[in-house]
Amino acid sequence: MNIPSQLKFDQNGLIPAIVQDATSKEVLTLAYMNEESLQKSLETRQTWFYSRSRQELWHKGATSGNTQNITDIKYDCDQDALLVLVQPEGPACHKGNYSCFPESILDDEPKETDADRFAIINELEQIIAEREAERPEGSYTTYLFKEGVDKILKKVGEEASEVIIAAKNRDPEELKWETADLLFHLLVLLREQKLPLDEVLNALQKRR
Repeated sequence: MNIPSQLKFDQNGLIPAIVQDATSKEVLTLAYMNEESLQKSLETRQTWFYSRSRQELWHKGATSGNTQNITDIKYDCDQDALLVLVQPEGPACHKGNYSCFPESILDDEPKETDADRFAIINELEQIIAEREAERPEGSYTTYLFKEGVDKILKKVGEEASEVIIAAKNRDPEELKWETADLLFHLLVLLREQKLPLDEVLNALQKRR
């Protein structure tokens, strides 16, 4: 596959590349590509960048094992920036973080409004993606990913059964908590299967 001729590299032969998790939509890092690294990324379907400090190409994850498998590469309306959608195999940050953007300047500001009733779903999807990448010790989500799909499926089945029991018992309080457990485990399953929640929502929209 050839590089689109309309792409605009800067005076140093570089173009910024925003790397985004294709499933969670979390921005993982900002790096730079030259024509050679972009061509290698297209050919290998893994991210290659150009290091401005070392003045050389680098293959993301070549030493750490935290590679990024490319699902798509888009360019903006000015043709001078790239959006690289990936399925990450581990943390994106050299500090071991899922994303290179863990800190917020607006930590003290309210992040969501009451009108955004599904904000917790977005937050939970991001946290689950972080747990899969970083695998912190003592995390229940880490435990699920380490055990694998069979364990996750078992938990989905168990929680679905408990939702049914709570509903049959006409117990709103129990139903509330069991439904929350089911939704959490479904999000873990979607992450394990690399299926974005957006695709599920799109399916609902098409069926409407």
